[in-house]
Amino acid sequence: MDIFAVLNLIGGLCLFLFGMSLMGHALERRAGNGLRTLLGRLTTNKWAGLLTGLGITAIIQSSSATTVMAVGFVNSGLMSLGQSINVIMGANIGTTVTAWVLSLAGIDSGNMFVQLFKPSSFTPILALIGIIFYMFCKDDRKKDTGTILLGFATLMFGMETMSGSVAGLRDVPEFGQLFVMFTNPVLGVAAGALLTAVIQSSSASVGILQALAATGQVSYGAAVPIIMGQNIGTCVTALISSVGANKNAKRTALVHLCFNVLGTAVWLIVFCIIRSILKPAFFGEAASMLGIAVAHSLFNVACTILMLPLGGVLERLVCILIPDGKQPAQEEMLDERLLATPTLALERCRLLMEEMSDCTKTALLKSLDSIEGCTPELADEIRRLEAKTDRCEDIIGTYLVKLSAHHISEADSLTAAEYLKLIGDLERIADHSVNILESAEEMQQKGIIFSDAAKSELKTLLDAVRETVQFADTAFCKHDLKAAAQVEPLEQVVDELKDTLRTRHIQRLQSGVCSIDAGFVLSDLLTNLERVSDHCSNIAGCVLDAEDRNLNLHESLSAYRKSSEDFKQAFNSYRTKYALQA
Repeated sequence: MDIFAVLNLIGGLCLFLFGMSLMGHALERRAGNGLRTLLGRLTTNKWAGLLTGLGITAIIQSSSATTVMAVGFVNSGLMSLGQSINVIMGANIGTTVTAWVLSLAGIDSGNMFVQLFKPSSFTPILALIGIIFYMFCKDDRKKDTGTILLGFATLMFGMETMSGSVAGLRDVPEFGQLFVMFTNPVLGVAAGALLTAVIQSSSASVGILQALAATGQVSYGAAVPIIMGQNIGTCVTALISSVGANKNAKRTALVHLCFNVLGTAVWLIVFCIIRSILKPAFFGEAASMLGIAVAHSLFNVACTILMLPLGGVLERLVCILIPDGKQPAQEEMLDERLLATPTLALERCRLLMEEMSDCTKTALLKSLDSIEGCTPELADEIRRLEAKTDRCEDIIGTYLVKLSAHHISEADSLTAAEYLKLIGDLERIADHSVNILESAEEMQQKGIIFSDAAKSELKTLLDAVRETVQFADTAFCKHDLKAAAQVEPLEQVVDELKDTLRTRHIQRLQSGVCSIDAGFVLSDLLTNLERVSDHCSNIAGCVLDAEDRNLNLHESLSAYRKSSEDFKQAFNSYRTKYALQA
């Protein structure tokens, strides 16, 4: 093996790793909505979790990526530790798909039909289709499809290059002696773990082993321990990803390590016993690419069968190794690991926004209560809730900007834009809650009391605003289109009430029934209440627009007011419900 063969080997390895990375990332983007669906099926049922992990890994061709996603989900609260254990077990089986695909390169037959299944026969066609999709299609999904095909073609070309560069080693006795050394099971496990830890992909390291097996110098006795070690080495990626995460996310990464170490230890002992007592001739035979794929699958299935009933034991073990401590606040749990999967990152944003919406609604309702009687405890609670909404807006806004910098689909881009608008409206409602509280505190400090007529009219307006806020919160949190459709007619009624209350108060000022100080406070209250209803209208409008996949908010609301019979009926109904006494 000369220097040029070494350079070819390095080049082939680089293309192989690049193709695998390119294909994996494109598959993640292409399967974004599918991943959301699979995630939604996760339950405490171990088989559902197992099949979900298997399915996701088979789709994106990387157990490391699936495990890192699981760490991110647990860190973000999208998945429990118990659910993640089953997903990780499924991922270990799903990752064996890659080895089966790569084993096609070992097909050797003179039959033309059989030769068509050899990657070197169909890879050029896939590459041609891929480059056409990538260069000439505008649609993001088609571009991702093209990237997947190009990544696969690059991966297989790298595999062929590696296999060709090491072909000469079949006649080198020293190379054969190297793999005789790996028939020591401990050395084989260590070598497999080290190689996989360096390149951070068990699929890639199995592919490298398959390329070396093409020389005919790698026996099954040497290959099996290396395969076992590769399962341990792949844990490095998840362990690195858990740095800076919460306790349960660290436990998830540790579960992955414990699962593979314990599974390897048990089956390595079984392997050594079989080799020592039975001494099967099979272990001395040269391993084929297909044989390595079979061994890889059998080992991972065997580990899962062994450990699946022990999921609860694994969970308790990692909880002992990593004891409970202070958990981060929900608003601090937007995990950047999820940015690689935009659909799921947006799902996590939505969960936090629902919590933000609840804080906003609670702050507003408490501020309305403060008008009738303000206490220091109530004031502190309103200000705490408002501060939390501020934090949420900063964290979610920053996260969405980072997400937008990634390559995301048009649908995800529209959702991100919608969320950026929504968090602004939610935060402003919380700000108006504090403004209303300050008006209530001013009334209390100055001893300002409204006239009976003003109190009655203001109560009617407060009731209308309460209902508007409740509808807006329901519309967003439950994606309730019926609730969203009720907000705009109510907002119009609130506008009318505000104007009427202002006019009537001026009349009472002129007749000396109300004081000027009370007039200033009432004016501030009316302004803040009217703006709260405006922001509720914006929230409901975003929900309605999201259903139609557009963000022409003002045009949509204007068209709804002018042409919808439902709007007119609802408006008249609320106008009657909140009619002021003459």
